[in-house]
Amino acid sequence: MRIVVAPDSYKGSVSALKVANAIESGILRVFPNAQVIKMPIADGGEGTVAAMVAATRGRIIYETVTGPLGEPVEAFWGILGDGNTAVIEMAAASGLPLVPVNLRNPCITTTYGTGELMKAVLNMGIRSIIIGIGGSATNDGGAGMAQSLGAKFLDIKGQELSYGGSSLAKLHRIDLSGLDSRLGEAEILVACDVDNPLCGPTGASTFYGPQKGATPEMIDELDRALEHYAKIAQEVTGKNIIDYPGGGAAGGLGAGLLLFTKAVLRPGVTIVLEKMNVSNMIKTAQLVITGEGRTDSQTAYGKAPVGVAKLAKEYDIPVVCISGGLGNGADQVLDHGIDALMSITEQPMTLEECMEKGECLIERATARMCRLLKVGNRL
Repeated sequence: MRIVVAPDSYKGSVSALKVANAIESGILRVFPNAQVIKMPIADGGEGTVAAMVAATRGRIIYETVTGPLGEPVEAFWGILGDGNTAVIEMAAASGLPLVPVNLRNPCITTTYGTGELMKAVLNMGIRSIIIGIGGSATNDGGAGMAQSLGAKFLDIKGQELSYGGSSLAKLHRIDLSGLDSRLGEAEILVACDVDNPLCGPTGASTFYGPQKGATPEMIDELDRALEHYAKIAQEVTGKNIIDYPGGGAAGGLGAGLLLFTKAVLRPGVTIVLEKMNVSNMIKTAQLVITGEGRTDSQTAYGKAPVGVAKLAKEYDIPVVCISGGLGNGADQVLDHGIDALMSITEQPMTLEECMEKGECLIERATARMCRLLKVGNRL
């Protein structure tokens, strides 16, 4: 039996590679002669660099950049095995986990460090770039990213704006004369799994601001600032991105990349699966096992397990999803290529307990699933 194991990470608990290893162990407990092909994946968020670098035998490069609060942080990016493609997780430089809970304030956080990662890639001579934009701490419309690459955001007195989304309310003029010319040579694919616009009731500030520390007053301030920013930016670039689907991703970084580069926004899992050539691995399998930390109604909207399932269905291969937990609407994924669902929890337990014992629980859940397959084969 040939089984492809292609899980996402269990966010904050178990990496995609460790999930794949645990699933493999569970399979071999029941089917000791199975051929297990492990393909840890991601959807453009946490773990994207690690998954793509491992699958293509690339390498990870570490950089000290400007963090979301303006202080130095150790970040990273990857070169894929082809040597010509770079992959960046914006969260490595500008992510929410880099900001202590008591200091979270999207009025002042910046994407400057993400731009520094992009500059490091350009300095290596690479012009094919994949940027995953999940998990941001920011709400600056990508202005910080553009600043680090040479753009100037000026107030009415000609002074450069400070970091953060709220300062955009003072924006009077954008000077792109110093913008890094190498961006014009770069093919940039943005892994974006949401379609929120930049502004409005489903925009960056309103929809995602609260999880970044925004109060209702901050949300209104940030939304107005981003709307003002979009109008000024349109005058300079000729691009109207205020309602562009995905422009509100990562606090408007999606919009910033559209404005100041030749970026194209695509579903993250699609980019990852294509670059990892997962389709070739799947087409000769008898079974595909995927998984994620929590499967619910949101999974059906382009998350990694459904992306894997769609590929498997092209070859009529059954798919099982093993998840840390099953939430409201999890059964919706059964209409999107996944044939069976299983949670790793065995008894009532806290989230902390489940996370602590994650790898063991994944292995045991996989073994239970495989025993059921053996029963099914006898019916």
